[in-house]
Amino acid sequence: VQLVESGGGLVQPGDSLRISCAASERTFSRLGVGWFRQAPGKEREFVAGINWTFGTMYADSVKGRFTISRDNTKKTVDLQMNALIPEDTAVYYCGLSTGNWVPMTLGQVDDWGQGTQVTISS
Repeated sequence: VQLVESGGGLVQPGDSLRISCAASERTFSRLGVGWFRQAPGKEREFVAGINWTFGTMYADSVKGRFTISRDNTKKTVDLQMNALIPEDTAVYYCGLSTGNWVPMTLGQVDDWGQGTQVTISS
């Protein structure tokens, strides 16, 4: 299984950014997918996730600002990030769930992408 993230970059506070994860897994449509992030010196944490029936979950810190979506035809999962703040700075990773549920812990992720850097700074 290969997961490839893209779309990261440097933006200013208040800006928006959309990152994407492309998967090669043939059973992608039946699996949950999560976005996690890891800031320097901190543990990797759950950000948002989507299950196989398009149900979504978000960390409290991003609720109302981030939106996760998936396209099973393209085998992609996008994370639209609005109203970005410096605290959102991190490497963002997508993770394929061990099942059809939203992976909310590291142990519920079967495969990881290489990550994409998102930096919010003025």
